[in-house]
Amino acid sequence: MTTTPSVIIFDVNETLSDMSPMGARFSEVGAPAELAKLWFATLLRDGFALTASGDNVPFAAIGTAVLRDLLAGVELNRAPDLAVEHIMDGMTGLEVHPDVPEGVRALSAAGFRLVTLSNGSAGIAEKLFSEAGIREEFELLLSVEDAPAWKPSRASYEYAATVCGTDPAGMLLVAVHPWDIHGAARAGLRTAWLNRTGGSYPEHFEAPEFTVSALTGLPEALEAAA
Repeated sequence: MTTTPSVIIFDVNETLSDMSPMGARFSEVGAPAELAKLWFATLLRDGFALTASGDNVPFAAIGTAVLRDLLAGVELNRAPDLAVEHIMDGMTGLEVHPDVPEGVRALSAAGFRLVTLSNGSAGIAEKLFSEAGIREEFELLLSVEDAPAWKPSRASYEYAATVCGTDPAGMLLVAVHPWDIHGAARAGLRTAWLNRTGGSYPEHFEAPEFTVSALTGLPEALEAAA
């Protein structure tokens, strides 16, 4: 019989935070709103490439550099540096998805230790959860800035397990990103895929143990499997 995990570790960007307003930030500086998704995907690509080469560069530094490149040649309504600053500031004004407060509180009430592990900064998560009224539900807000590497490197998940004082097998990662699920599974964690879009899970990644469409469905799924 599989032991119920004691620690639930959450990805933050897109999993708990709603990043859809970032498109408006691009529009506000005169750039196409669709660039928001390309920006985030390119940011992750470069972060992963740096991780693969043994480097660990802050999310904001990569995001800023990628933005400058993407906005080159775009007819903006302000100076490029001001446009970059306006868009990057949008990350501090995001809100959680509607299902997050109820889901987080239910998991906390069920006795799970809740922590985060973000490729972004812990400060962003601190503001996000404080404004949502759920900061006290989280024991720790961890960032890969303090780890040896970005997710999905094994070292990032092992860092979280060490800080939490638990074995990776006693942790459950919750994420919307299949690459995060895969990395966590390879590092020995249990996994839950938060399928917010209704899409299919890529076959080339390690499959999640649990799949839910909203965070509010996770407590019941964990209880059923106990």
